[in-house]
Amino acid sequence: MKLTPFLQLTFDLFPEPTQPPPKVAGPDLRDYDKILVAFSGGKDSMACFLHVLEQLKAQGYTQAQIADTVELWHHNIDGKEGSTLMDWPCTEDYCRKVAALFDVPIYYSWRVGGFERELLKENAKIAPVRFEVPGGEVREAGGKRGKIGTRRKFPQVSHDLRVRWCSPALKIDVMAIAINNQKRFRGKRSLVVTGERGEEGGRRASYQIFEPHRTDNRNSRSVQRHVDHWRPIRDWMESQVWAIIEDYKLRVHPAYYLGFTRVSCMACIYMGANELASLYLLSPGKVDDIADLEEEFGVTIKRKESIRQLLIKGKSFLAGTDQDREDAISEIYTRNLILKKWIVPAGAMKGRSCGPT
Repeated sequence: MKLTPFLQLTFDLFPEPTQPPPKVAGPDLRDYDKILVAFSGGKDSMACFLHVLEQLKAQGYTQAQIADTVELWHHNIDGKEGSTLMDWPCTEDYCRKVAALFDVPIYYSWRVGGFERELLKENAKIAPVRFEVPGGEVREAGGKRGKIGTRRKFPQVSHDLRVRWCSPALKIDVMAIAINNQKRFRGKRSLVVTGERGEEGGRRASYQIFEPHRTDNRNSRSVQRHVDHWRPIRDWMESQVWAIIEDYKLRVHPAYYLGFTRVSCMACIYMGANELASLYLLSPGKVDDIADLEEEFGVTIKRKESIRQLLIKGKSFLAGTDQDREDAISEIYTRNLILKKWIVPAGAMKGRSCGPT
């Protein structure tokens, strides 16, 4: 496989980390047939991906071996059926361009109808999941079992995934269904890599760094599937995340240059007044759509106040250039991902958070 000039440089001589990450017990990556990196396009998933690349290179993997082992997996929050309620428009193509830069495959998966369909669910079962597989085919699974129910209210701002339904319904369960329904993982050893960090609070600090994944089925007599789960940056500080990205001089997701501290959802339910005011300047229609749905449901996201009330309190921090704003709201990402001089994004190390991903 022919390497890009940047990849040739990084595989000939890896940059020395400016702030080495803490050493923690982790798996031997040589034990796995496939390494599946959950990749939102945000800083933490990017740090996980780069850390995996460095570990494999240190163990003697060639670029061809890495391309055959590592896969990026991205979950489209809005699905692919036309909804534009929650996702950053640029995210899907930005992730695709990152995968192309490093010559690794990327596979997309989504709940049919995305966030909006689940939000509007009334006397119905949860929607099925669609996922890409090697060769370009899109398959569908799930949505046939389960209880009939009604949502018609936004996820609650809580660490309890039973009520913050967006994370399990649109990301965690989506990945599990995609793994469970691909025969290529049967009889193989796979490693799922995710980017939770304890510094972000909540229950993250207590998550296991290494454990069997929820799709693991290694002891089954009929369908054996060995799947482990690794959280390599659980104990990293945010400064260490940015350090490994700086080592590669990577241009990060446009949202960071605009001053946002998180990427996963453009209209995250955890956003505060200032995030909301900034989002309104960037995409007023998206905020209006969410506010209209609150009024339709008679239940607000924040419970104590509506989006429109919160917006009045906010002060925009929107930063970046006109090009950065255009990048963020475009479905096609065209910028060079390698910077000659790395620039600290406006959203880095600000102490703000839109909550869990």
